[in-house]
Amino acid sequence: MIKKLCLVFIAFLALNVHSQEGTTSPYSFYGIGSLKFKGTAENRSMGGLSIYTDSIHLNLRNPASYAGNHINSLKGEGRIIKFTVGGSHSLVDLKSSSSSANTNTTTFDYLAMSVPMGKFGMAFGLLPITSVGYKLEFTNNEDVLTNRYRGEGGVNVAFLGLGYQITKNLSIGIAANYNFGNIKNSAIKFVYDDEGNPLQYQSRESNRSDLSGINFNVGISYRPMITDKLQLASAFTFSPKADLTSNNERIFASIVINDITGQEFPVNEIEADLESAGLKQTDLTLPAKTSFGLGIGKPNKWFIGAEYTFLKTSQFSNRVFNIDNTTFVDASTISFGGFYIPQYNSFNKYFKRVVYRAGIRFENTGLEIKNETINEFGISFGVGLPVGGFFSNANLGFEIGKKGTTNQNLVQENFINFQISLSLNDLWFVKRKYN
Repeated sequence: MIKKLCLVFIAFLALNVHSQEGTTSPYSFYGIGSLKFKGTAENRSMGGLSIYTDSIHLNLRNPASYAGNHINSLKGEGRIIKFTVGGSHSLVDLKSSSSSANTNTTTFDYLAMSVPMGKFGMAFGLLPITSVGYKLEFTNNEDVLTNRYRGEGGVNVAFLGLGYQITKNLSIGIAANYNFGNIKNSAIKFVYDDEGNPLQYQSRESNRSDLSGINFNVGISYRPMITDKLQLASAFTFSPKADLTSNNERIFASIVINDITGQEFPVNEIEADLESAGLKQTDLTLPAKTSFGLGIGKPNKWFIGAEYTFLKTSQFSNRVFNIDNTTFVDASTISFGGFYIPQYNSFNKYFKRVVYRAGIRFENTGLEIKNETINEFGISFGVGLPVGGFFSNANLGFEIGKKGTTNQNLVQENFINFQISLSLNDLWFVKRKYN
C-alpha cells in the first residue's frame, strides 16, 4: 500500500512540475530566482528548524544526520532504509499601492533516500533550490502599457552525501551538490503611434542562461544526554562560496502580438554577439552559507530549539544582468520551533502517536530595492501521521506569512503554503535465517 501511495504521489507532483512555474513571486525577477528549498515538510512545519535529527526522518539540510545510532537496526538483522518525497501548494495574494492579484502554484520539493553502511550513512536525492516565475507589466501616468517582463526556470540540485558517526552523540558529514538548470526572461517595450494606437511590430529582448556547477555542504551534529531524560541537540552546517558556469544567449526580435490570446510571434530575430563582449560564458557566484542552532527536549516526546542562518548574499554576482536600484546585502534567517508527541509507542491509540509541530521564522532575504529591504515572515504548523510499518509517516504542514512591502510601489506577498511529504522506512539487508 505504501509503495502504491508513493507512486501516485510522485506522479501527481511530476504533472504539476511540468504544468507551471515553481513560483509566481515578482521578486524571482532578481538574481537566480526566489529561494525554493527551506527544508523538508517536517522542517518547514517547525519554522524551518533543521537542527533536530532522529532515526526515521531524513534531514536534507545537514549531511551529518545521515549517520547515527539507528544505522544498525533490529539487533543487526537488517537496516532501516529511509526514503522521503515532498511537494507543496501555495496561495499568494500580491498587493501593491495601486493594484492586487491572486496566484497559486503546486510544486515538487524534494526526493531523497538514505542508506546506512556501518558507522557511515549515505544519502542522495534531487530537489529544486531556486525558482523563477514572474509576469510583470508597467504603465505610465495615463495607464498605458509601456513594458512587459516575463521569466521562468530555476536551479535544481542533485546531491550525494556521506555521514560518519564519530561517537554515540557526535556525527559529521559532507554533501556534494551538482547544480543545474536554466533561467529565461524576456522584456517587451511597447511603442504607440501619434493617436495612441500600438504599432503592429513591437521590440522584444530575450535572454537565457544555462547554469551548472558543483558546491559542497559540511555539517556537524552533537546530541548528548544532559540528564536521564533531557537531550541537548546542536548542529552546524557550512557551504563555502562557489561559482556556477553560466552559458548565455541574448536575442532581439520584432514581434507581432495577438490581441486576443496575447501570444507573441517573432518576425525578425537577431542574436547578440555576447562572445565579443566576453559575456557568452560567465561565472555566477553562489554565496557562502552558515547555519547553527541549539535545542533541548525529551527523546520521542518533545523538542524546542532555535536556529540562525547567515547567507553572504553580498557575494552574489552576475555579469550578464545588471538591474538599477537593486543591491544584494547579506541575508539572515532566525527560526524557532519544536514538536510534541503524546505517546510515540501507544500502538492501540493512533492519535497519541501523531507528531504535532509548530514554529516561526524571520528572514531578511538579502535583497534591497529602492533602499527598501525585502523581508519575509512566516508562522507554521504541522502534523506527522503514522502510516504503514517501521514508523513510516505522512507529514502535513501549513504556513501563513508575508514577504516584501508596498513602499516605493513595490509588491507585498501575503501567502499560505501547504506542504505534504511521505517519510517512509523499509527494512533492507535482512539476514537469512533459513536456507
